[in-house]
Amino acid sequence: MLQPATYLNKRHLIDFDVVNQRVLVRVDFNVPLNNSGVADDSRIRAALPTIRMLIENQAAIILCSHLGRPNGKRVSELSLKPIAAHLSKLLNRAVGFVSDCVGPQAERRVQELQPGEILLLENTRFHIGEKENHPDFAKQLASLADLFVNDAFGAAHRAHASTVGVTKFLPSAAGLLMEKELSILGSVFDPKERPLVAILGGAKIADKIGLMKKFLQVADALLLGGGMANTFLVAQGHSLGDSLVDFNSVEVAGRYLDEYGEKLLLPRDAVIADSISAEAQIQTVSVDEVPEGWRILDIGPQTRQAYSKSIEEASLIVWNGPMGVFEIAAFSEGTNAIAREIAQSEARAIIGGGDSAAAIKQLGLQSQIYHLSTGGGATLAYLSGAELPGVAALDDRPSEHD
Repeated sequence: MLQPATYLNKRHLIDFDVVNQRVLVRVDFNVPLNNSGVADDSRIRAALPTIRMLIENQAAIILCSHLGRPNGKRVSELSLKPIAAHLSKLLNRAVGFVSDCVGPQAERRVQELQPGEILLLENTRFHIGEKENHPDFAKQLASLADLFVNDAFGAAHRAHASTVGVTKFLPSAAGLLMEKELSILGSVFDPKERPLVAILGGAKIADKIGLMKKFLQVADALLLGGGMANTFLVAQGHSLGDSLVDFNSVEVAGRYLDEYGEKLLLPRDAVIADSISAEAQIQTVSVDEVPEGWRILDIGPQTRQAYSKSIEEASLIVWNGPMGVFEIAAFSEGTNAIAREIAQSEARAIIGGGDSAAAIKQLGLQSQIYHLSTGGGATLAYLSGAELPGVAALDDRPSEHD
């Protein structure tokens, strides 16, 4: 398992002279689209520093990314073409697009590319060889360039051809966004920044078991919400009606309560409903008063108050996962309250991507957050201590003895 310091010993973009070089950059442009184009360009904007550095240093820039899950088939709704147009506006310069990522057409367009120019390749997942990390596909993709830069932190936990396979055929380095994510997330476990308060939500313990264990070992408090909290409440002996519970994890929840009970904060009350819909009947009750046929869909006001107190005392906060079914307005107040408390806190706050980041953005609180990670699964994997294949595959920096 690679530790943060080891990751930072990977080669960086600044280690290479990229002038007049063709540079293949794996970006994470897996962004939501709508009829008018890009619905949320956060991940595109996050890649701009690396792209601009390459422009300034007169590299010929070849961008590649996946979008959605086309499963090796061409799906017109998952084309990256609208993203090329959006990126062009952000950079205020032309961004070329080619309707494949390998093959004669892509090769021809790359050959025409001049220093300082940008070409976006079509969705890598239109080829089955991408997710399978097939060496032939990786070799074709790598043949377009002289150097590979991985700036797609959000895809770093995937061992795909465009994140891992190409490193077998090209010198490789981490981009500026990749460096930033690894450095900031790695600092979570720096003992100098304490108290550390971790907040975890979402549906199942199994999805975040490694991260939970890590935080229970190092954090000063772990606040739980969502279905994950329900599983712990059941382990305590509560009856929760029809609430979502990961029954396969009740035993491990009980062990964690026995070992780390003083660090774990669980809901005291909850917003419950008789169905998961905007038209449902709703009550707020103590967690030991959930009737049959009803389900917990958000944390209640007493819980929000208790969690707010822990947040106020923190020097460092890490948040991943909503407190309930926040997509429905009636069950969003717990998640929104946590988001507002974190934004108002004087602590350094790191938001681990996904639904937590979405809540922050919906409330317009981005400017009050120290770091909104571009990763979802990658953030979970990294903080859990798991290896990120897309980073592990990059070239190591030479040691002083080499």
